[in-house]
Amino acid sequence: MTTPFLPISAGERLSVKVADQLAAQIHSGQVGPGDKLPTEAELVQQFQVSRTVVREAVSRLKSLGLLESRQGSGVYVSSSPAFAPLNFDARHAESKVAVLQMVEVRRALEAEVAGLAAMRRSNADVQRIQAAVKQLERAVSEGHNGVDEDVLFHRAIAEAAQNPFLMSTLDYLAQFLKGATRVTRANEARRADFMDAVRTEHQTIVEAIEKGDAAAARAAAACHMDNAVARIEEADPSFWQSEGVQLAHPLVSRLSVN
Repeated sequence: MTTPFLPISAGERLSVKVADQLAAQIHSGQVGPGDKLPTEAELVQQFQVSRTVVREAVSRLKSLGLLESRQGSGVYVSSSPAFAPLNFDARHAESKVAVLQMVEVRRALEAEVAGLAAMRRSNADVQRIQAAVKQLERAVSEGHNGVDEDVLFHRAIAEAAQNPFLMSTLDYLAQFLKGATRVTRANEARRADFMDAVRTEHQTIVEAIEKGDAAAARAAAACHMDNAVARIEEADPSFWQSEGVQLAHPLVSRLSVN
């Protein structure tokens, strides 16, 4: 490995920054499988950090399967690097931007999920989806934000898609998507027309799934997410100066440490 590394500046956790630079060279192909890392002393000098920081960074990449130690020889890029877990970086995103980006992720996933649900749903699936809609409407009528119920509604649709890989992906993303849902529903609760629109959009998705119309289900789910973006864009500026920022902060914080 001959490419020099940039010195690390203070601010974020130093070991994470070191690990990010090392991982970037591995993913870009600048260093390949089997290549040896510089010695610990050389990394300390290049990054201008302590040995502890370097050790933490290397340990982090070992846990991700990107690096491996060879007894008495040093640390090498893994011959068969494992797939790194999903990693979201919101360090450069404001809260509103982070929420919009997560809605974009939802759009890509949930349109396909709805389409598959329409093709594969059973009678039991339809009943669960209908029950989830009723629970959501009940929560709203009782003055609650309906976040948990909204998440369960979309999960019921995902279960009807009968794809365990999609379910695993959605289960992982739930920690981020729920935070975005909390923001979007708080914004929607401020206006009756927003809430009416959301109710209608949900019902359109459900009806398409009930009819087994995959194209209509995909279109309805995509439209729902597009409208969610529009509603965020239409939010009163005061929302992002108070409640929106407070609700989105845990999302941004969570994204930054994963």
